[in-house]
Amino acid sequence: MAQGSVQVTHGGTSRWRRRTGEYASLSAALEAAGDGDVLTVAPGTYRENLVIERTVTLRGPERSGGGPVRIAPADGVALTLRSAALVQDLQIEGQDSAVPAVLVEDAAPELAGLRVMTRSAAGIEVRGGARPTVRRCTVDNPAGLGLSIMGAASGSYEECEVVAAGQSGVLVRDGARPRLAHCRVHLASGAGITLQGEGSTLEAVGCEVYEIKGSGVRVASRASGHFTDCRVHRTSADGVTLDTDAVVTLADCDIHDIPENAVDLRSRSVLTLTRSTVRRFGRNGLSVWDPGTRVDANGCEIHESTGDYPAVWVSDGATAVLDTCRVHTVPDALFVLDRGSRADVLDSDLSQVRGTAVSVSDGAVVQLDDSRISKAGTGAWFRDHGSGGVLSGCTVDETATGVIVTKGADPTVERCTVSGAAEAGFYVSAEGRGTFHSCRVTGSRGYGFHIIDGCRTTLRRCRTERCARGGYEFAEEGPTVEDCTSDESAAPVAPLPVPAAGTAPSPADGAPGLLTATVTVPRQRTASPRTEAAPAGDDSSAATEPEEEARAPKEVLGELDALVGLEGVKREVRALTDMIEVGRRRQAAGLKAASARRHLVFTGSPGTGKTTVARLYGEILRSLGVLRRGHLKEVSRVDLVGEHIGSTALRTQEAFEKAKGGVLFIDEAYALAPQDAGRDFGREAIDTLVKLMEDHRDDVVVIVAGYTAEMEHFLASNPGVASRFSRTISFGDYTPEELLLIVEQQADEQEYDLSEGARQSLLGYFARLPKGPSFGNGRTARQTFEAMVERHAGRVAQLPDPTTEDLTLLYPEDLPRSA
Repeated sequence: MAQGSVQVTHGGTSRWRRRTGEYASLSAALEAAGDGDVLTVAPGTYRENLVIERTVTLRGPERSGGGPVRIAPADGVALTLRSAALVQDLQIEGQDSAVPAVLVEDAAPELAGLRVMTRSAAGIEVRGGARPTVRRCTVDNPAGLGLSIMGAASGSYEECEVVAAGQSGVLVRDGARPRLAHCRVHLASGAGITLQGEGSTLEAVGCEVYEIKGSGVRVASRASGHFTDCRVHRTSADGVTLDTDAVVTLADCDIHDIPENAVDLRSRSVLTLTRSTVRRFGRNGLSVWDPGTRVDANGCEIHESTGDYPAVWVSDGATAVLDTCRVHTVPDALFVLDRGSRADVLDSDLSQVRGTAVSVSDGAVVQLDDSRISKAGTGAWFRDHGSGGVLSGCTVDETATGVIVTKGADPTVERCTVSGAAEAGFYVSAEGRGTFHSCRVTGSRGYGFHIIDGCRTTLRRCRTERCARGGYEFAEEGPTVEDCTSDESAAPVAPLPVPAAGTAPSPADGAPGLLTATVTVPRQRTASPRTEAAPAGDDSSAATEPEEEARAPKEVLGELDALVGLEGVKREVRALTDMIEVGRRRQAAGLKAASARRHLVFTGSPGTGKTTVARLYGEILRSLGVLRRGHLKEVSRVDLVGEHIGSTALRTQEAFEKAKGGVLFIDEAYALAPQDAGRDFGREAIDTLVKLMEDHRDDVVVIVAGYTAEMEHFLASNPGVASRFSRTISFGDYTPEELLLIVEQQADEQEYDLSEGARQSLLGYFARLPKGPSFGNGRTARQTFEAMVERHAGRVAQLPDPTTEDLTLLYPEDLPRSA
């Protein structure tokens, strides 16, 4: 029953106006109406299931002051359209979870200004060849789909919004072909937009998908999509997912603030990415898997990773092409692994990379042409047998090591320049091969070319300039060198063997500084053990450095006692130290010593002195004769976790080796066991660590540190972990008084004084600071002092003739502005 009358007005000639009238229900009005009639509905709630089968106009009142027109039946489809009708300015409220609220089938109606507020299977369902035009409509359906378009249906959807959906915001399947323009989809509990099924395709222009509890866009099962000027952001899963022969084009799109992969492709899917931006992603910016899967990126930018994963990941036989792209501000830029995988990089920039810009492993291949790598840990690393490719016309600037070739990898590098490397320009070891044509190294702080382990590398027409340790270092026989030159003579080439008949002349027959040979060229071993053994970043030489004499236990404990606060920590360390010392004395007396587990868990917020206490703990154990060296080797997840299976175990073993005789301190250890492990290799690091702790129980003390709750999860991640860490030491936040004392110590060291007013102001300042996860404790105190010194300098610099008091005394006005 309607709460109001329905007026029906015929739009034809006057002789038909006798049909104009008022009806008690919408159904009666629709039954009386003919094609072309206009039905104006009075405000109210209509508990009817409407079926429109004539070409009529059904609309709400022309004036909105009387409230909405609500179509709200108790069950069934609220509104069914089977004609080219116009329906506008109504509120549809379905209650049946088994059917849609609005159903459009086999027709081309126009829907404008509808507000669908429902708990149905779908807010609007379009099927059976329907071709609606849907403008400025809103769907709110927390129980099911937002828009469902299926079968041979198509249609145009303009300026529409799905404000909530219990499943996908928009579902296109079974061959449907809609077009979305300037639509918004958010607060969906499934994917924002889902395309599935052969022949299903979507064109989306100027659309936005955000705040999604799943993937932003999911395309699968031979579906396709073309997205132009669209934004996908703030999802809980991947930004865009392609699976099983999906074909997608993203042009001028922006994908950002994604906790997982920004774009993930699998199972022969193909993506064309043009002039698009991928930023602030937690895993990979582009993740490309499986044979036949391919991404072509042109004019794109990938940057600002928020996690510890490569920006572009290509594996399992997939292919990626980066043409005129920029990848920057990421942990690693491009990782290509597995036989059959390939990446082609043309005229692109890879910069501000904390780790490796290009990593090639497990038989993969890359081709870099006319590209630029800068400000990276390693420019390019060809890691193992079968891995290779070509670097042509590239520049590598400001890296630790320019190009590394190891373990049988065999790339071709031609016309490339490495400048400003912190260590070697080119480093080849562990049976790496490689051919280097017309390459140049300039300004390296290590060697230009450092080739060891008898690697059979070929150098032709290469040149080195201003390399601090020497242009060429060949630690053993192996390299073949032709027409190579260097501008330095600090490390002269060793005499060549007497050439056999038919071979080229020795360097003595040519110009000075020229290496000309087709035979193997040995070099005198001039490198240090560290340089011979590892590329940039390795510190394994620590074991061969002269050791300082151990301090007495009382002296080290005195330094521990001098630390501000940490009274509970000091008691724990002293108790542990006493147990070890008494156990040592009992053994000396021929008595049994209680087993004191030395591995520790440090929990607490940043800046509470965990690293400092770990260092002192190592010194104490050395002074007691428990550890040989007592040094501290500090690592985090990035130092232990590799990029592919097997590499993590190697990294963890290397870190453990460097800690032998001392303390291995793993900061933020919980990062090795993320809640959603997925493809994460952190668990491999934990498993390796547990075994090493057992095998070397008397030679290394392991301390793991991090936030309290997260460390509890870490300890539960492996059955062997908790049993090896029997003692947990909690580091509490500093009190305002303790933070003030740290500032006073800093001031005394730097010859400053705090006025009484400054002390009181600092106490209030530290008391007001929020103590959340970002609070730095001791670091905050030191930063506060530094800020005070800067503000003091700005104040005193204006005085014409400052006194000693002016130069040393800090006042309340010198506190940071936020104080």
